[in-house]
Amino acid sequence: MKLFSWITKETNYDFVGKRKAFYILSAIMIFASIASIAIKGFNYGIDFSGGVLIEIKGEEVFDLNVLRDKLSQTQLEDVTLQAIGETGTELMIRAQAEGLNEKELLLAVNQVKEVIGEDVEYRKVEQVGPQVGDELKVKGAVAAIIAILALSAYVWIRFEWQFAIGTMLGLAQDGLVAAGLLSFFDMDFSLTTLASLLTLIGYSINDKVVTYDRIRENLKKHKKMLQLELINTSINEMLARTLLTGISTLGASIALLIWGGEALHVFSFVITFCVIIGTYSSIFTSAMILNVFDLRKVDEDRVNPFEKIG
Repeated sequence: MKLFSWITKETNYDFVGKRKAFYILSAIMIFASIASIAIKGFNYGIDFSGGVLIEIKGEEVFDLNVLRDKLSQTQLEDVTLQAIGETGTELMIRAQAEGLNEKELLLAVNQVKEVIGEDVEYRKVEQVGPQVGDELKVKGAVAAIIAILALSAYVWIRFEWQFAIGTMLGLAQDGLVAAGLLSFFDMDFSLTTLASLLTLIGYSINDKVVTYDRIRENLKKHKKMLQLELINTSINEMLARTLLTGISTLGASIALLIWGGEALHVFSFVITFCVIIGTYSSIFTSAMILNVFDLRKVDEDRVNPFEKIG
């Protein structure tokens, strides 16, 4: 197709020759992400901070000002009212519940129901205690770390430890920059958001493995080619595949971002922006960092259980 001819044509860009500039750019993104997380923190949803989430549907349009005044008399803090849809008859109520135990939290929910009344349909009622929220924070962080380490271990077995280090650095950069974006834009950090981050890690490893496979093939094919040139050639050979994969994924994620509604907004946001970050790290972090090592010393005769699969 002529539309994608500029992608599918053979290229010979000097990516590795500009590696210092990309190292600096990566460092800037990482430090900016760390700074945003340290200064602004995350806008934790009730999954992590503890609180109440109630979705209701009434027959008439809700008066948000009146309802907000009534809810201020309950034990809940930082009550947020958000209309769902365009009719104004559907409403989402979110509130923090710091310092409330499970029994007090249940009492607060009952107070909210008394304020709203029984003339509405309760579509969703969720409550999470602060202790449960803290546990989810720890488990979420552990899940992300285990995912990165497990995928790095897989790359170690399939290739070599040098490739595993490149994978670990690339995936860590992906996760950190994604978290920095969420912090900077003050987006809701919930279990759905965590799922999107883990999805990003799973997506990002695909590009890295494919690029690594081409580098390993060229190591065997071009015995006398300079390592720096070999890595650059491998990146160029896989560039069309990497870009087409990213564009196709972006098409789906952008569609979700536009038409997916409020429930999928953060998820699709993370996937949309982090497909770009993952593609960047595959080329300019995980692949380029291999030039630090002497790949010619890789023991090609060792038994590799994934060799036949690859």
